Amino acid sequence: MTLTSAAGIISLLEEEDTQLKNFALSKLNDVVDDFWAEIADSIEKIEVLYEDAGFEYRQLSALVASKVYYHLGSYEDSLTFALGAGPLFDVNAISEYVDTTISKCIDHYIGLRVKIMASEDITIDPNLEDLVNRMFARSFKEGKFKQASSSNINELFVNQAVGIAIEARRIDVFEKAITSSNNVEEMLAYSFKICMSVLENRQFRNEALRVIVRLYNQASKIDYLSVCQCLIYLDDPVSISTILTQLIQSNNQDDVLSAYQIAFDLVENASQQLLSKILKEFKTTLDANNTMEVENNVENTDSPSAEQTNESKADNQKSDSNEENRTQSSSEHSNMDKILEILRGDITIKLMSEFLFRKNRSDMQILKITKDYARNGMAHTATVIANAFMHYGTMSDTFLRDNLDWLGRAANWAKFTATASLGVIHKGNEKNSIKLMSHYLPKDNTSSNGMQSGGALYALGLIHANHGHGILSYLRNQLKEAASQPIRHGACLALGLAALGTANQDIYDDLYDCMIHDEAVTGEASGLAMGLVLIGRKSPEPLEKMITVHCVEINILSDDVSCDLMIMYGCLEEADIVIETLCGDENSNLRCSGMYTIGMAYCGSGSNKAIRQLLRVAVSDVNSDVRRAAVVSIGFVLVRSPEQCPSVVSLLAESYNPHVRYGAAMALGISCAGTGLKEAVNILEPMMHDSVNFVRQGALVAISMVLIQQTEATNSKAPTVREYFTKVIADKHEDSLAKFGAIIAQGIIDAGGRNATISLLTRSGHVRTESVVGLLVFSQFWFWFPYCHFLSLAFTPATVIALNSNLQMLKVDFKSNCKPSVFGYIPYIQPSKEKPKGKIPTAILSTTAKALARAKRGEDIKSAIKSERKTEEPMEVDTPSKTEAKPVEKELDWELLPNPARVLPAQLKYIEFPKTDRYAPLKKSNKGGIVMMKDLTPGESQETLEPLPDVNIRSIDEEEEAEPPEPFEYEED
Repeated sequence: MTLTSAAGIISLLEEEDTQLKNFALSKLNDVVDDFWAEIADSIEKIEVLYEDAGFEYRQLSALVASKVYYHLGSYEDSLTFALGAGPLFDVNAISEYVDTTISKCIDHYIGLRVKIMASEDITIDPNLEDLVNRMFARSFKEGKFKQASSSNINELFVNQAVGIAIEARRIDVFEKAITSSNNVEEMLAYSFKICMSVLENRQFRNEALRVIVRLYNQASKIDYLSVCQCLIYLDDPVSISTILTQLIQSNNQDDVLSAYQIAFDLVENASQQLLSKILKEFKTTLDANNTMEVENNVENTDSPSAEQTNESKADNQKSDSNEENRTQSSSEHSNMDKILEILRGDITIKLMSEFLFRKNRSDMQILKITKDYARNGMAHTATVIANAFMHYGTMSDTFLRDNLDWLGRAANWAKFTATASLGVIHKGNEKNSIKLMSHYLPKDNTSSNGMQSGGALYALGLIHANHGHGILSYLRNQLKEAASQPIRHGACLALGLAALGTANQDIYDDLYDCMIHDEAVTGEASGLAMGLVLIGRKSPEPLEKMITVHCVEINILSDDVSCDLMIMYGCLEEADIVIETLCGDENSNLRCSGMYTIGMAYCGSGSNKAIRQLLRVAVSDVNSDVRRAAVVSIGFVLVRSPEQCPSVVSLLAESYNPHVRYGAAMALGISCAGTGLKEAVNILEPMMHDSVNFVRQGALVAISMVLIQQTEATNSKAPTVREYFTKVIADKHEDSLAKFGAIIAQGIIDAGGRNATISLLTRSGHVRTESVVGLLVFSQFWFWFPYCHFLSLAFTPATVIALNSNLQMLKVDFKSNCKPSVFGYIPYIQPSKEKPKGKIPTAILSTTAKALARAKRGEDIKSAIKSERKTEEPMEVDTPSKTEAKPVEKELDWELLPNPARVLPAQLKYIEFPKTDRYAPLKKSNKGGIVMMKDLTPGESQETLEPLPDVNIRSIDEEEEAEPPEPFEYEED
């Protein structure tokens, strides 16, 4: 019999007998999904039973009340009563009610745990703790530990124990989830990724990373590459140095190769300060080993001569042993020397420079066309900058040498920018940097041209960016002896670039001395440089000094104050106090700085809290600069999840305020750089036709950053966008701002000879400090064109380079399992051919005209035709080609790429290392960059590439030396 009403069951709740009430509650629990509306009218009776401490079945009444409130849509009340139900709430049951309640329970529990970690005095309900523990127990029992793609909430929870443990700050559950997994190695890698992309609390993140390191070290075969990635985040130079020393001293060649690979990864991922500490620790270990070796040698040479006479056989054995030890020691010294050279960054820079030099495919025709249309100062400066981007790191300054007269039109700060562009072109050419710029550098404490000298110093900083240990002394001396503001400006920028992230106190003091002088130009550069030197150091004292000097004493532009606050880079919640102070200030410059501070502190974190704060300011602040800065900073926060940025800023891109639209464009360019993301292009494409010219400028620059190195196969709109750049540049009626953006965009989209991309993440997943700095300062070209060159810090060579144990490039090929056209170079633009001047039409004589007239009348037709043939040229007719058209060859589905190979980030998944019996990559996963190769047959000779000879370096104004004459014999008369 079908039940049509629950009234009879509800009436039993008023009975005095406890068993009848229990029966009623049990029946209501069974039918609540069908009669919840009817039961809701009597919910007070059920609540009274739950609140009666003496009632034996109060947990059952709580369960019924929870289900009723769930159907009413009151999820908070539903969760409250579900917790009161205790073990009667079955976490293993499969129903929408259980799924929803578990979801709400997790969110509530995570919120409470986060507040507890923030030192708030909060107590968690034991019932809530018990329910969460039961959910974790279910996950462990079913053996599912990793998140899977599913829409079912219950299944999602079952498969994301690690993620929930991290968000809930449960380090015990986090460790248990990893160790209980069937694949601990895979789970450790997943946990590391989650820690870096989800956790916003720096303290707990470090605690979780230490657990990961400990679990890695407990494995039967330790993955030292992954361990060192964790130690980089933990800023632990001692542990890293210990691992390197242990591997180098091993007799296993694979361990030595692992040490080399770790060193290359450290150069790519670690800051200059951390690398300096590792070098210091490593040298200390090296010196200690040398001392021990000397002591052992002394002991061996002090043996008595009588024993040598009496025990010759034992002596020979001892001598052989000593010789073997010396050979082993010599090998260790050689390996340590290589490690030191790698850690100094010299080899990485040399290899990347050689790759860019070998593979340079810049299209000079693009620059030639652009130069011909550059008819004003802005376009001239933009063309110089675009040339620098196109030839980033290639050491090819042919365009400048071939157009010296045109280049000479630059004046004042344009000359400063043009000279500094050489630093972008010769990035990494540190050995010859002084010689290259010697023609422009200050001499004898004076300079005939301060703009050129300042630009030359700036160029030195760009050449040595983030690797300036060999140039710092020279730059400090130039700063102290500078005779004019442009020279001091260039010297400050150079020092900031060369000492990026070193936290060098002496350099900081030199820069601070420049900042306190009442010179806006010098103060701006020195303030920026101080932020570069102390990036990520979260030092409160220098921060207060810079804010006071810039915003009270000098009151210069807000962009410099914003860059000063790079000190808070990566500090997460530790920067909240500074952010709150800046964002609440009445000074718009400080509020603008507060926006960039949020972007720097939470860069790559994807923090919802940071995004909410930036969005609120973007639509509410009264100052347009502040609103623009807020939207731009969204791009930095979403660096790790670029696919989310278009949905976040899509409405802002349609704002009535042009500054907000500009900020939305730049945010997309920053977060989606190098991805070719279609959603980002779809937003930026209509913005290129915006009614406000500076918005068009931002959209043009941003879309070039998104489409950098994209082909028609990877993004169908890439060719159209390139054509639009040319159209804007060629249109003489186009506004200067839009032209400036189009020219810069042309340089960006073909950066590094079409071999570089923009990436804010390293290949190992770390946020790349260089790129963040470069894009932050580049975004300020709104105020100061010379800042455009900072974008070169964000360029990353797109390559895979295979090395042997001697750090030489091997002659091997990589197989790309896709068509060559998908990721190939963009075809060169063919120069337009001038039409040859045709022959002058033959004049028609009067006799010819008469003959034609007779022909028309039918009189003497033959004579008319004959006369016409005599006087007129025969008509040219195209004769069909006798050769048949060749059939189009079918494109292969694969290609071989010789080492060093140009491999774009999206192409990496199609790349296979050579499957031979000779070499095998040390890394299991192919992430590009420098890869050490194991020699599987070490006895055979290896084929390696010859290193390129040093390029003949001379300044662009210096004439080429005449070639020596042919050999001859001088004969006297």
